[in-house]
Amino acid sequence: MCIAMLSIPMVDGIAKHLSGSYSPLFISWVRYAVASLLILPIGLKLFGKGVFPSENLGSHILRTVFLVTAMTLFFVSIAITPIATAMSAYFVGPIIASLLAVKFLGERMTTIKIIALVLGFIGAIVVIQPGGSMEPGILLALGAGISFACYIVSTRSASKNTSPIKTLAFQCLLGALLLLPQAVFTWEIPRLEDAPFFLAMGVLSVLSHFLSIAAFKYAQASTLAPLVYLELLSAAAIGYVFFNELPELHVWIGAAIIVSSGLLLLKKA
Repeated sequence: MCIAMLSIPMVDGIAKHLSGSYSPLFISWVRYAVASLLILPIGLKLFGKGVFPSENLGSHILRTVFLVTAMTLFFVSIAITPIATAMSAYFVGPIIASLLAVKFLGERMTTIKIIALVLGFIGAIVVIQPGGSMEPGILLALGAGISFACYIVSTRSASKNTSPIKTLAFQCLLGALLLLPQAVFTWEIPRLEDAPFFLAMGVLSVLSHFLSIAAFKYAQASTLAPLVYLELLSAAAIGYVFFNELPELHVWIGAAIIVSSGLLLLKKA
């Protein structure tokens, strides 16, 4: 899970770079289309006609819808907002996921989880600053975080008895189909010099999602959710090195509160 979370911001950085020439909606589809071309041959070789999961199909469909929604909202967000700033708002997701896991997965609610939820909410308020002029990019990232929380919980449900390869193959193909209409609407023929970026985005996506799906097969959602905060390290580094982005002070303060609340979830209570 740690390796997966440190890899995902690399995909976001590539998407932000490409958003200067392509629509984020088109980039979202290409990410899934390339990932499908990479993972489907592997799945077919290993499982033949049984390449897609046959159990908990509803959960697999639901998790893909949530992930596609989260990714699209986030890609649009980082096209207009610094990556680390968007990631800070996005980080309400793991806190919400812990609450949803209690409701839908039967995981235990504890005092630590309650404190973490309250702190996460305070941190989100600091980042978003509802009393001022809220940036559309931050609101989009917040929506992405909520969708990601639903994805975390549905992934835990879907991955219990299914091979990570089958889960990922289904996710990539269904995601590409769901995103196809928005790709057609914003279609642009990729330039040859951008092909390595699109390919790298697909490879990193397959790697990070395979690792995260495998992680959810062996650990509780409320345990893995806080590790998402490792994304902030990569996001801040990529934003600074490649895009010369530094979030404002209130974003760092809010992010610190949110991360602290998430790390509380690692404690057993």
